[in-house]
Amino acid sequence: MAEPESSRSIPEGDYDVFLSFRGEDTRKTFTGHLYAALDDAGIRTFLDDNELPRGEEISEHLLKAIRESKISIVVFSKGYASSRWCLNELVEILKCKRKKTGQIVLPIFYDIDPSDVRKQTGCFAEAFDKHEECFEEKLVKEWRKA
Repeated sequence: MAEPESSRSIPEGDYDVFLSFRGEDTRKTFTGHLYAALDDAGIRTFLDDNELPRGEEISEHLLKAIRESKISIVVFSKGYASSRWCLNELVEILKCKRKKTGQIVLPIFYDIDPSDVRKQTGCFAEAFDKHEECFEEKLVKEWRKA
């Protein structure tokens, strides 16, 4: 019997879930509890504190973890857009989503209005304004698009 289309479209990898979040905002609260619940349920979840080997180049390890995860959970918070690491993760997550194998992306809005994220207003607007002063226009455009 042929494998159902939905199960073929989920990429195989080392992790079931990749958590993208701003550590300062949610590591010891929401994201920490979410990680514990997923781990208790036997769901292999990438959390940077638990998974990054010492001395390894962070960006490459993170990109590999994103690409090999079946699902990405993005925890949007007030400080999310102020982190270039978070924005780079988001860009990669959305690239994986658009691929033929289609990663599942679940957004969570923690203590932030979803319209601030979608319309890039409030603290998201402030963060992008600061990024425009420090980073190349092309990179900031890519972050905004994500």
